[in-house]
Amino acid sequence: MTSHNVQQDDLQGEPSITREHVSNNDSVRTMLGQRGIQPERLLAEEDIKKLERRVKSDEKRFEKQAGKLPKPNDE
Repeated sequence: MTSHNVQQDDLQGEPSITREHVSNNDSVRTMLGQRGIQPERLLAEEDIKKLERRVKSDEKRFEKQAGKLPKPNDE
């Protein structure tokens, strides 16, 4: 939103862009509040890197637990 408004309104310089950014954050926070959402009360999501490591670890564990399929009889 800030990037769009900076280009649309031809904002230049740190102070004007910072004001725009703060204004956008205030607007988003107001909208969330109107919908009963308070970001500081939302549960944090699990870090994606930790999740990827856990999935990889689980896959290895499942492979070990499953063992190998029996070879078909050559009859």
